Amino acid sequence: MLFTLSQLQSTPVQSLIELLGPEKRLQLAEGLTEFPRELFELAEHIEVLDMSGNNLSELPDDFGCFKKLRILFLSNNQFDHVPAVIAQCPELEMIGFKSNQIKTVAENTLPINTRWLILTDNQIEKLPESFGELHRLQKLALAGNRLTELPDSIVNLQNLELARFSANELSEFPEALFELPKLTWLAMSGNGFNSSFDAEKTAMQVVDMNDFQLNQILGQGASGIIHHAHWLKQPENLSGTDNNIAVKLFKGEVTSDGYPKDELANCLSAGEHKNLIKVISQIKSPEQLGLVMELIPDGYFNLGLPPSLITCTRDTFSEGTTFSLNNIIKIGLSLADTMAHMHSNDVSHGDVYAHNIMINENAEMLFGDFGAATNLAPLTHAQKIAFEKIEVRAFACVLDDLLNHLDSADEKSLDATAVKLLRDMCLQGTPALRPSFEEIKADLNTLYQTPINVSAKFEIA
Repeated sequence: MLFTLSQLQSTPVQSLIELLGPEKRLQLAEGLTEFPRELFELAEHIEVLDMSGNNLSELPDDFGCFKKLRILFLSNNQFDHVPAVIAQCPELEMIGFKSNQIKTVAENTLPINTRWLILTDNQIEKLPESFGELHRLQKLALAGNRLTELPDSIVNLQNLELARFSANELSEFPEALFELPKLTWLAMSGNGFNSSFDAEKTAMQVVDMNDFQLNQILGQGASGIIHHAHWLKQPENLSGTDNNIAVKLFKGEVTSDGYPKDELANCLSAGEHKNLIKVISQIKSPEQLGLVMELIPDGYFNLGLPPSLITCTRDTFSEGTTFSLNNIIKIGLSLADTMAHMHSNDVSHGDVYAHNIMINENAEMLFGDFGAATNLAPLTHAQKIAFEKIEVRAFACVLDDLLNHLDSADEKSLDATAVKLLRDMCLQGTPALRPSFEEIKADLNTLYQTPINVSAKFEIA
């Protein structure tokens, strides 16, 4: 619930406790420059504290009395450092300091139980060696900083699954990341070792904002907004194609995944594939970057839903979701083929999730959203292979999610056992032992039965 300072000052404590609701959540955004002492009356009850959008630069020395605090959001404030006092909160596991002015993260300032850390869009040049002691860390967002290297202790983050190091100043790829057994979703574009990548190197036609009219919003994410649109001045080479289009307009600032210009470049460099949402032109000017795409046909819907605060890195699904085994195999085969194509073009997707996959009732797939993609062209052959093995684990997580919703009628089949074995091979903790996408395609091809049983359970409730 969004509170006001006057409300905190005038309302009885017991009433405020009731207003926190079942999530024990308090949100307060009033341009505050000092942490309100009134909050300490609720210190034993608040579990989620969101004070984003203020002008705070310090936390009080006794902040550690928030003993039950699990989630702390302090984005869009004026902090120039991570306050060491948050390490005194024993239950604190999710921390957000996005878009502050943080330059330093001192040794031992982060709670040992940190599971999800957001430091996007700051000025951090170096991480402390004690960073490696965050053994529970699963999700790490550090895009848009000034990191020139990562601490040696990064190899100790054995539970790290999602990492965003895009839009930093890393001159070399930090190979220690390849040793992490659970690393699954990695974004590295816009660093020194691959910052020369540019959309101008692609042969995609450039159009102007005046060439089309924007209509309703179809969707939006961290990097931009997708509109339904129609051509006012259709390019000659597109004559005869649908006049209705989808237009993604990128945000100008750094996002949680990196620079919009890198998303544009990676999307165009991935090339055409039957399962990739087709890009037909680009918008490129100092004022606006964007993509013009074919509209997704009617009947397509998201395969999954984004992760929650509880699942952290794993997708969620609507209650009642079931998939037939043959549809799971078909989706897996299509996804593996798409990923093999992308990696052959030196592009890693970085965000292989069910919620980024569109399907129809026949399990036909479309894939997009290149916000976390990485240009692999400057890497060595061995590094490219190692990067692919990270994405293989992401593929396995999608496969695992689908198998967790397998129709009970298929549960005991031999083919189900074979798919589960493939999943386990892709999830194994030694990345080098995981199969390539080409090998995954070959395995799934042997299992796939061409006829799709439309009447089988394939429902998103």
